[in-house]
Amino acid sequence: MKMQKVTKIGVLTSGGDSPGMNAAIRAVVRTGIYHGLEVHGIMRGYQGLIEDDIQLMESRSVANIIQRGGTILKTARCKEFFEYEGRKKGYENLKRRGVNGLVIIGGDGSFRGAVQFSKEFDIPCIGIAGTIDKDILGTDFTIGFDTAVNTAVEAIDKVRDTMDAHDRIFIIEVMGRDAGYIALHSGIATGAENILIPERKTDIDQIVESLLEKERRKKLVNLIVVAEGDDFGGADAVQKVLKEKLPMAEIRICILGHIQRGGSPSCIDRLIASRMGYHSVECLLEGRYNIFVGIQNNKMNYIPLENAVKNKGKISEEWMKIVKILAS
Repeated sequence: MKMQKVTKIGVLTSGGDSPGMNAAIRAVVRTGIYHGLEVHGIMRGYQGLIEDDIQLMESRSVANIIQRGGTILKTARCKEFFEYEGRKKGYENLKRRGVNGLVIIGGDGSFRGAVQFSKEFDIPCIGIAGTIDKDILGTDFTIGFDTAVNTAVEAIDKVRDTMDAHDRIFIIEVMGRDAGYIALHSGIATGAENILIPERKTDIDQIVESLLEKERRKKLVNLIVVAEGDDFGGADAVQKVLKEKLPMAEIRICILGHIQRGGSPSCIDRLIASRMGYHSVECLLEGRYNIFVGIQNNKMNYIPLENAVKNKGKISEEWMKIVKILAS
């Protein structure tokens, strides 16, 4: 299917919100306007696409948003878009307005929808990774990850103060249903003795043994950072076993939850969001359709959007070795 020259574009945010999405929206809108394109903001992701909740954006529409968390376009999970009839409704709404290019800011689920949509209709799509999980292939960082990790680190540092005062074992649960990057990075940055992530099977007996060994050395302050998607069941399940195995130890849990998804984006997240948003529009203008826009080694990296969906980034063995050595 031959795609026509892009003259009007739409931008939407889909899936979980992440700090820096507004910076990306701002970059898409202002880059598009700079090149003489008409830019439409699609509210509530694919749901707004289906319901025709679409509005024309001007340069002032994105004023004073770069520092704000969340997304001014809102976001929603849309089951209707899973069906062909739902996608067709969305296409007809775009066609009626003359929109012939889309920028999707979201995660792998959002990209799957974009790949299917683009296959069925003559709408080129560009994907930008807006997710705190950092689990998309083709980019060193995703929009929101740096802010989320710094939020977790700040919270864990504060918990450490009370840990140290009371000689306690603390289990901190961070977000990461399918990916352990937040747990890994925040755990290393805060000196965690154990880091539990979905990508590795948790050996609870080994954790118990290491804590007993530390207890013999009078090292009573221990931090365990666990991703919510850890195969053992998260902080509650880990605490239950440790209380049984270490009856004399004081063990507490702290679940950070959605605090990690909010807040003003960090400088890094604002920069990469602005850069990715700019290049997403450039891709559409250059005829580079159905591309995922990422940054690797501080350079723009472009891969087929379908590849970003099929493959996830992998946590290297080097990181796991670092955790083991530094936690001793």
